[in-house]
Amino acid sequence: MDKALFIAMSGAKHNMLAQANRANNLANLSTTGFRADFEQSRSMGVYYGDGQPTRAYAMTESPRADFTPGAMIATNNPLDVAIQGQGFFAVQAPDGSEAYTRAGNFAVDVNGMLRTENGLPVLGASGPINIPENKKIQVGTDGTISIISDDQGPEGMVEAGQIRLVNPDLETLEKGDDGLFRRRDGLTSLPAAEVTIRSGMLEGSNVNAIDEFTQILSLSRQYEMQVKVMKTAEENSASSAQLLQMS
Repeated sequence: MDKALFIAMSGAKHNMLAQANRANNLANLSTTGFRADFEQSRSMGVYYGDGQPTRAYAMTESPRADFTPGAMIATNNPLDVAIQGQGFFAVQAPDGSEAYTRAGNFAVDVNGMLRTENGLPVLGASGPINIPENKKIQVGTDGTISIISDDQGPEGMVEAGQIRLVNPDLETLEKGDDGLFRRRDGLTSLPAAEVTIRSGMLEGSNVNAIDEFTQILSLSRQYEMQVKVMKTAEENSASSAQLLQMS
């Protein structure tokens, strides 16, 4: 069978994967703290023994996420916090490992544990943060959580914990299927004093809707071109078979 058919098939397949990547970005246009995923294509040579490649296939991959900060959104909720500049919140993933996120829409569950919107425990200096019952809560720029107990006045404000803010090298991070970031070496990051947050604010997604939609249209046109090549290969194969029958 014509090798062009396999080359076009490979290109069409990876065009679909690239479209899925862009579609996922668009789907998270309103997701708090979401980081868009880049998509790129490169050629992969096919080798049979020594020498030059017989042909090249296209391969689509997502090398890393876009770490450009998103827009700040005011909520006036004291448990909504946004990181200013670079940095991450440390959370506990479902498998017990440490992971990082930019989503700061936190809440306290019925057991007093501070959790992310999707239920992950927020980590402090010595593990998950538990907050006693209170009538007022305040989060400082360094992540310190202060509360006023139900039976005390303003003068009774005490520290209940501190959100662990980290700032690992972005080159060492990889994004998982769950949307959380982790270090490739499996290690944890130390608290970073230079990371500051703003209370009563949330960071929006950094997805550019116009750019993502434009890329999806471009990938759709590329997919159509690959299908045309496959159709041409099929027609050539049929013509060759007809010539062989005539001979």
